[in-house]
Amino acid sequence: MPVDIVAFWDAVLRQDERALPAFFSQDAVVRWHCSNERFTAAEFVRANCEYPGSWAGEMERHEDLGDLQITVMRVFPQDGTASFHVTSFFTLRDGRIESLDEYWADDGPAPAWRQTMGIGVPIR
Repeated sequence: MPVDIVAFWDAVLRQDERALPAFFSQDAVVRWHCSNERFTAAEFVRANCEYPGSWAGEMERHEDLGDLQITVMRVFPQDGTASFHVTSFFTLRDGRIESLDEYWADDGPAPAWRQTMGIGVPIR
């Protein structure tokens, strides 16, 4: 049975250290490219579950390409003090995550130099 990506993200947001390991193959690798970090599955679970705060999120896009799954999530602390977007590329093998490459970005206003140009409009 393939990985349930929605259930994976639910476990991530709940910081469920019991559920998360089951999504990964034994030799899985997780890469957070924006901070130049590589984790084992166990290290990823620890980093995610020990991250401070309570989290929520919404899936904005999910592309199912068989053994490659791509998601775009908006993730935010439940107190609403911040907002982030993460684009995730899941490589699957035998129904589990073999590798996960993630690109995290802080949400915020356009930089001042672009605002002074008077171009573009907010997405939301």
